[in-house]
Amino acid sequence: MRIGLVAPPWLPIPPLAYGGTEMVIDTLARGFKEAGHEVLLAAASDSKCPVPLVPGTAASDPDAVGTGHSELYHVIRAYEGMNGVDLVHDHTLAGPLYRGRPSSLPALTTVHGALTAQLAGIYQAMARHVSIVAISYRQLAGTNLQAAAVIHHGIDTGAVPVGKGLGGYACFLGRVSPDKGVAHAVTISRLAGIPLKIAAKMREPEELRYFHDVIEPMLGHNEEFLGEVGHGDKYRLLGDAMALLNPIQWPEPFGLVMIEALASGTPVVATRQGAAPEIIEPGVTGYLAQDDRELADLLPRAAALNRSVCRAAAENRFSAERMTADHLKLYARMLAGP
Repeated sequence: MRIGLVAPPWLPIPPLAYGGTEMVIDTLARGFKEAGHEVLLAAASDSKCPVPLVPGTAASDPDAVGTGHSELYHVIRAYEGMNGVDLVHDHTLAGPLYRGRPSSLPALTTVHGALTAQLAGIYQAMARHVSIVAISYRQLAGTNLQAAAVIHHGIDTGAVPVGKGLGGYACFLGRVSPDKGVAHAVTISRLAGIPLKIAAKMREPEELRYFHDVIEPMLGHNEEFLGEVGHGDKYRLLGDAMALLNPIQWPEPFGLVMIEALASGTPVVATRQGAAPEIIEPGVTGYLAQDDRELADLLPRAAALNRSVCRAAAENRFSAERMTADHLKLYARMLAGP
C-alpha cells in the first residue's frame, strides 16, 4: 500500500519532548515503512520522521497549538501533496471535513481526545465520509459513535530500557494540569511516605498558572520537580521508579505514559478512570483505586510486583508491531470494499 498520513501541524514528528499524538504517528509511519509499505507524511516541515514529507508545510509552532487557521492551512497543503496514495489516515480535526479532499480517496481518522458531546457530534458528521478509529472502548462509552475499529496505542518497546526500580521513589509523568492529578500525586506519595519525582510539561499559560498557584506551594522535601524531560531521561526516570503514580481526574481516552512505564518494567498505580482498566491488570501490572488514601496504601505494594511481567504485558499487548498490524488490517479491509 501507499499510505498517506496527516499529522497536526504544531509539533514535529517525532516530538522533541511531550506529544502523545505525534509519537503515535511517528511509530505508525516507521512501522508501515518497516512492513514494506510506502508512506507519505504531511507534518511540520522540521519533522525528522524517516519517510517522505509533503512539501510546502510550515515549521512547527507549539505556541499555535489548537489554532484553527494554522490547522486549516496545513490541511490544504497536505491534500495538495497527497498524490498517488491508496488511502489517507488523517489525525487532524479539520482534515476529514475538508471539502478539497478527493471524494474518491478512502480516508479514516483517529479520535485522539475525549469525546465530549460536541466532539462526538463532529465525529458523527465525519463518519458519513470517513472511517473512525477509537483508541479505547472507554472513549466511545456514552456516545452513539460507531467506530470502524478500536485500536489501542503501541510503542517501540525495544527502544525502552528495562529498569530495576531501585531508585526509592514513585514518579509522576504528564502535564501540570488538574486533570492529570499532579496535586493528588503529591498528597498520595506523602500519605504513603514515599518520595515523589515529578516530570511534567508546563508550557501553556494555564499550566504555568496552575503550577504557580497550586502545585508550587505544595512542594516540599518529599518532592522533586524536574520539569519537562526528554525521552532518554524519561525512561531512566520510569525505570528507576518503584511505580508510576497516575491519579488522573478525568476519563482519559488512553494514557501512553502507562504503557511506557510497563515497558520500563515499572508497575502503575492509577485512578480507575478512563482507559486505565483496559491497560492495567490489578495485582499483576499495577493497582487501580479511586480514593487518595486507598491509592497511598497500594503504592508500596506495587514495588513487590514482578517487573518482568510488566514488561511482557507491554511487549504482548502494547507494542508498535501490534499497533501497526492492527492498522494495516483495517486499511486492507477498507480498500477491499464492502
